[in-house]
This record gives sequence, C-alpha cells and structure tokens, in this order.
Amino acid sequence: MSTDLRPTTPEEFASLATRLRSRDAYVEPAAFGIGLASISDADQSVLDTWFGAFSLNENFGSAAILADVVGHDAGSATYELTEDLLRELIHRFAPMVEDGQRHPNVEVLAALAGITHATPVPAQQDRVSPLPVTRKAVVTFISDLADPPVGASDVYLRLHLLSGCKVQPHGANLDGIFGLLSNVVWTSLGPCDVASFDQARVQLMASGQPCTVFGVDKFPRLVDYLTPLGVRIADADRVRLGAHLAEGTTVMHEGFVNFNAGTLGAAMIEGRISAGVVVGANSDIGGSASIMGVLSGGGKEVISIGEDCLLGANAGIGISLGDRCVVEAGLYVTAGTMVTMPDGLSVKASKLSGSNDLLFRRNSLSGAVEVLPRSGTWSEGLNAALHAN
Repeated sequence: MSTDLRPTTPEEFASLATRLRSRDAYVEPAAFGIGLASISDADQSVLDTWFGAFSLNENFGSAAILADVVGHDAGSATYELTEDLLRELIHRFAPMVEDGQRHPNVEVLAALAGITHATPVPAQQDRVSPLPVTRKAVVTFISDLADPPVGASDVYLRLHLLSGCKVQPHGANLDGIFGLLSNVVWTSLGPCDVASFDQARVQLMASGQPCTVFGVDKFPRLVDYLTPLGVRIADADRVRLGAHLAEGTTVMHEGFVNFNAGTLGAAMIEGRISAGVVVGANSDIGGSASIMGVLSGGGKEVISIGEDCLLGANAGIGISLGDRCVVEAGLYVTAGTMVTMPDGLSVKASKLSGSNDLLFRRNSLSGAVEVLPRSGTWSEGLNAALHAN
C-alpha cells in the first residue's frame, strides 16, 4: 500500500482527503453511513442496518476516503467492510483516532475494527448472534435523497436521517420501501427472519436463553437504533424508526408516531401521528386523537398540523390545519365533512384545509359541524416545564 494513502498527521490527512475528492469519476454522495447490517443466514436477506454514524451533506473528506477504500465512485450502494478493509481504514484515519476530539465516523470504525482503548481485539467478537443471523460491518452511500432507495441498507440510512432530525418528513424519497424491507421478528436478541425463528426459539428455550418478541413487522422501534435528544418517549413500542421527533417533544404512553412523520418543534403527543403527517411547534395531539395518513385508503394528500394547535381528545382530522386551530374533543373532520360557516353557508371541510385561526366544533343541539374564527393561541398552551426535556 502506498504510504501517501496512510497519513500520519492532520495535514497529511487533509491533503489525502482533498486529493481523493477530486479523483476522476468520483461523485460526492449526499449522505453516507457506517454501521452493522443483520443478514439472515437462511436467504442472505438484509433484516436491518444500524448506523452508528451517518452524515448528510458533510464530512466529505471522510466520505472520499471510505469510497476509495471500498472502490466506490458514484451512485447509491452498500459495501461490506471486511476486516482487511476496516484495518486499512483505521490506518487512513490514524491522525483522528486519538487526537482527543469527537469524530463519530472514526469512533464507529474503530469499534467495528475491534479497537477498544487502543487495544486490538478480534473484530468479530461483538458480532456473534444467538439467532441464525450474521452481522456485517457496512458503509452505505446515497447519491441523492430525491432518488428512490436501492436496497434495505439504503432505506435504513434514510430512516436514520429522519430520526436523527437531519432531514424532515418528506425530505427523502421513500418510494418502494415496502418491497425492499423484510418482514422481521424483532426480539430482545436482535432481528430474525420469520421462517427461521420458531426453530431458533426451540434452541433458545432449551438452553435457558430468554428471548422477548417485540413484534413482527417491517419497521423496528426507534430507540433500538438511536436516542433523539431532548425527547421523552413513554412507550418505546409506539414510535417507529423513521419518526422525526424535534427537541421538546413528549410522546405519552398512548401516543404513536409512524415513520416519515413527526414534529417540527416542542409538542405533546397523546394521540396518533400517521405516516407522512407533520405537526408544528407548540401543538397538542390529545389522547386517542387520530390524524389520517397516506399509506392506506388511497389518500394522496399529505396532512399537516400547524403551530399552536389543539386536536382534542378522541378527535381526528382528514384535512390539514393551519396555525392556531382547535378541533374540539370527539369531533372527526374528514375532507368530505359538511361544515357550517359563520354566515350559515355549508362547505366541505376540504375547502378549509390549511387555513389558520379556526375552531371546529359540533353544535350540541343540531349536531351540525360548525367552524368559527378565532384569534390567539388556545388558552392553556403547552406546559413549558413539561417539555423542557
């Protein structure tokens, strides 16, 4: 290996990164991540990929060095980081391994290479699974987030970017992801393919190895992959990886947040945020409230809730709310709901979608759904102490 590819000082590292970024045919990726992929022993399908470090439009020098080592030029792709490749990467990142500063990409590479406190240990030591699964170190590159994903690891990197709040909901193309993701048995021992799990459970039970099944689904729990900062999640089962939870968000026990959905600021979530739904800052989704998503029923309109809104307990919406809106408890407003205006005229609620400063309520005498203008925020607002997470 040429010595000029193994820098020994920060200056040599910077020079190498600059040279590799300008090499012929190389196109810098929009995003990349380093982590572990779980591979089913039965059919070699990718069950999941955990990214201990992931970058979006940053760390271009590190991306260029990773790409050079694995032979990547352009496009979106995932590469296995074998022990030899990990060893070479540690050589190339040597000036950053022990400089006393935080370098997430380098830290993950060092961990995957089996380097703990500068002491080498067998690289495979921490990747043994009691399930019929092999875990492989990988690096994934995404050329453009506007392009559809090309594999399961690509999908998982996009989900990490969402839950890491590096992109907002709808900020990454997720077309075709259900066909790229496997149905997985999610357990306390890690993921397992469905076909192999019952046989594996026999061996686990016989050996006295406890194993809890959290679910059988295509999406795992967010908190098993990363911990969002400044966020409270009362029940981890109810927030999927790919949920975007802004700092100050509180998700109570009955709250639910799907992938490619979430909050853009401090919010109280006691109801359901379906896939694709975005909730603005200082809004409250009341207990058992529901917001229509776009995954089923043929709906195409993306529903959003603006800032300083209140969706009352057991209420629901199939239209978007602008800022400072209230839907009273128990009222479900769909796009086709006929709403009586202050002047007595009736219109479909879809005509009001996205409007600000509205109160939706049901007349307790006539049963008619009414909409009234309102100003200011709802009287109580969010409890500031409760959301100082």
